[in-house]
Amino acid sequence: MDFLDRRVKIPLSNRTIPVKYALVHTAYWILITGFFLYEKRYLIYKAGLPFFAACVSIRVVLLIGIAYLNLHYLLPRYLLTGRYVRYFSLVFLSILGYLFVQTLYDYFLYGFIIAPTLNRNWYETLSYNFFSTLWYLGLMVPLKLSIDWYEQQRMMQKIAVEKLQAEVNFLRSQVNPHFLFNILNNLYALTLKKSDLAPDMVLKLSEMMEYMLYDSDDARVPLEKEIGYLQNYIELEKIRCGDHSEIALQINGNPNGQEIAPLLLLPLVENAFKHGVGKQAEKSWLHGTLTLNSTAMEMTVENNKPTAQPKQQKGGIGLTNLRKRLELLYPGRYTLQTEDRLDTYKAALYISFAD
Repeated sequence: MDFLDRRVKIPLSNRTIPVKYALVHTAYWILITGFFLYEKRYLIYKAGLPFFAACVSIRVVLLIGIAYLNLHYLLPRYLLTGRYVRYFSLVFLSILGYLFVQTLYDYFLYGFIIAPTLNRNWYETLSYNFFSTLWYLGLMVPLKLSIDWYEQQRMMQKIAVEKLQAEVNFLRSQVNPHFLFNILNNLYALTLKKSDLAPDMVLKLSEMMEYMLYDSDDARVPLEKEIGYLQNYIELEKIRCGDHSEIALQINGNPNGQEIAPLLLLPLVENAFKHGVGKQAEKSWLHGTLTLNSTAMEMTVENNKPTAQPKQQKGGIGLTNLRKRLELLYPGRYTLQTEDRLDTYKAALYISFAD
């Protein structure tokens, strides 16, 4: 089962109450208190201000008590576990208990049951108090469920972001060994030939390793650095391929301070060398074009390839990983198209930097 498919349950007792939770509930009880003040205002003239304040205070305190008894004990223990008869029975009993305590208090203080208006008999008063209390409790249930749903969505979003970052890091970790494997093979070939180009290749490889070690772990890197990394890679491949290959990268426009996820451009060129230029002894070519503007970039890489295709080798993770990373990092803001013809191969990548 996918981790994101599991239900996330966060018991209130096992977490810090969010500030928003406290603010919403405080606002709710302020509104209820204001309603009681308005509803019982006639007591100011009939029983005086102290009795009026006592009446409202006791009602709000009792209502808060049964409301949170319902939210944090009855609701999770009975309603959410499917024990509906017991839940509604206990809610009914808690409301009766509230009315009993309220009625005793009214009789001791005033000698009558406090009603919303002055002229009500005891049956109408008790009926009104019962259903109004039931209404107050009923409003709290969707309020709590809404807040819990919001908290669950927030937690799920956090898990999704963490999962996304883990997948990106995993895909990127696959790119680095793949690249190093190819470059070390190139360097090994030059050292066997005792080529004077080997020191230059080591220097460029050192610059690339610095980028990979210190910059590629960032979520975004300057586009200028990514281009420099790509140019170093192409120069290394030129050294390995020699003069018989025509390799060129044309850059139109300027980076303009844009940033990009690291190691996104390399797979296009690396794939062309691995399956095209690198498989031919002579008359191989690779043409790359990188076009930049203030809001987007487009890169195309086209190469020729041997007519007789060798059996597919192990690996081939470059473009597959690139597509996965693009979907994770630039959803809805990229296109990656490939054209595999008989003797040529073309890949085109477009990325919009605008959110």
